[in-house]
Amino acid sequence: MSEERGTVEWPTLALLTGCYLAWALATTVLAALWLPLGIAVLILSVVLHSSLQHEVLHGHPFRKKALNEALVFLPIGLFYPYGRFRDLHLEHHRDERLTDPYDDPESNYLDPVVWAGLPHWRQRLLRANNTLLGRMLIGPALSVHALYTGDARAILDGDRAIARDWALHLAGLILFGLWIAAAEMPVLAYFASAYAGMSILKIRTFLEHRAHDLARGRSVIVEGRGVFSFLFLNNNLHTVHHAKPGVAWYKLPALYAERREEFLRRNEGYLYRSYGEIFRQYFLKAKDPVPHPLRPGN
Repeated sequence: MSEERGTVEWPTLALLTGCYLAWALATTVLAALWLPLGIAVLILSVVLHSSLQHEVLHGHPFRKKALNEALVFLPIGLFYPYGRFRDLHLEHHRDERLTDPYDDPESNYLDPVVWAGLPHWRQRLLRANNTLLGRMLIGPALSVHALYTGDARAILDGDRAIARDWALHLAGLILFGLWIAAAEMPVLAYFASAYAGMSILKIRTFLEHRAHDLARGRSVIVEGRGVFSFLFLNNNLHTVHHAKPGVAWYKLPALYAERREEFLRRNEGYLYRSYGEIFRQYFLKAKDPVPHPLRPGN
């Protein structure tokens, strides 16, 4: 399959327009009509917007970075500055460092030595976070806490790039606040919806990567083509995305179908048939240990 792209990727631009329209309707007309309906549509909009931010940081739908980033400037998901998401995720795409507790900013593993020194209550909390239910319930709070404390230290140490990202985020929150002040959606309901959106996103990231001797064997394929694959913009085909990060979301399924056996050889057969299979296996059961199983000390 050709990986050439045009000047504008219209499916992504159309989906982004639809996402903002759904968000606007959720916070106004639908919230006034029936609040639970407004909340449901808002949660889906938050998830989809985050997935579209992921597309943008990989260079979609335009070729100009500034234009792309202007499209996702409004922080409808509340918690994460886009600039921090962009920089940390691009750092994560160094495949040779995937799952490393120090070098992969999206890793959920800890150095076994660090793990051994944690208090028991913290170990129990992190073990719970390694079940799918725990990841959905407390995973967003743990991620936000880690980001905020780490970024606060960096800003106090003089990191201007991180300070700039947070300044832009706060500017976006001001615009967001002006909208919500005039909308029908209660602030508490919006906050809960944004957290629920993060919880759904944690389903995608729960087992995206595993500890494996080979870097190419660390990224998963989840083959289901249901609502989750749409909300995650086919990022469930995660091996394909890591192999071809410049390919737009709507081209990933055909690329995978064309080269399925090649991708499964590449990732050493790290495969699930659907997210339903993942729920059945790991909703209440941890898939992985918290200490990285391939690091010294484990």
